[in-house]
Amino acid sequence: MQLYLPIADLPVNVFLILAMGAAVGFVSGMFGIGGGFLMTPLLIFIGIAPAVAVASVASHIAASSFSGALTYWRRRAIDPALALVLLCGGTVGTALGVFTFTYLRSLGQLDLMIALSYVVLLTTVGALMFWEGTRALLRARRGKIVPMRRSGSHGWIHGLPLKVRFKRSKIYLSVIPVITVGVIIGFIGAVMGIGGGFILVPIMIYLLRVPTSTVIGTSMVLTLVTMVFATMLHAITNHLVDAVLALILMIGGVTGAQFGARAGQKIRGEHLRLLLGLLILAVGIRFAIELVIRPDDLFTIREIGGTG
Repeated sequence: MQLYLPIADLPVNVFLILAMGAAVGFVSGMFGIGGGFLMTPLLIFIGIAPAVAVASVASHIAASSFSGALTYWRRRAIDPALALVLLCGGTVGTALGVFTFTYLRSLGQLDLMIALSYVVLLTTVGALMFWEGTRALLRARRGKIVPMRRSGSHGWIHGLPLKVRFKRSKIYLSVIPVITVGVIIGFIGAVMGIGGGFILVPIMIYLLRVPTSTVIGTSMVLTLVTMVFATMLHAITNHLVDAVLALILMIGGVTGAQFGARAGQKIRGEHLRLLLGLLILAVGIRFAIELVIRPDDLFTIREIGGTG
């Protein structure tokens, strides 16, 4: 069944969009991430303009994150204080990201920058996660136990000033790196249309030493708020949020996330990291191929405004 998208300005198959939303929602629930790194490229691959895809996917990520965050809140697996500090940086980063998005669009370089950003970010992160997941899997098969990091062996980050005690996570940490991480994730999310959970979770675990029991839930709170904020800013400043497309994606995403969360609980951690690394790497390689293949049309038409 074909449905016309007013902002994207093209007809799409409703069932295809629903299936994409459900599939990405399933991945989101399974891995505890926003899923935008997968949804935005999928929309671009089926012909939707990158600017519209980025702006519209933010609402889909917010809906999927809300469903997951609610589940983790009921389990008391969210650190409210840590989430609040992350949001202080996240909102600033989101505003900067939307401003950069608008500026690049005015220069006519937005589509290229989105594609290049996906290639660099996804191939790098995907390769690192795949390597780490493979090593963890090999260690598990050999029966090797990774020694726990001693409590007194923190890095330089834990020596920074302005420390706050985050009781739910049981850590004593400076707010400076936490706010900085929030700014980075908010900026990337607004420019690329991704929740940033696949970057935020490893940073919080390996760099900030946040316990895994509160990492995913807290990450989802940041994703939820920053993506809602990004949707509002994109709608007000760029008028690129396709409400029809966003609604269809939300319906599929919320449904798929519930099944994904159940499936994720049945898979071992090292297997999850390996699968996620492969998925991220595959999307990055697909984007790289799109950049180097010869297009069907060797010209583009862009409106540059009237001359008076």
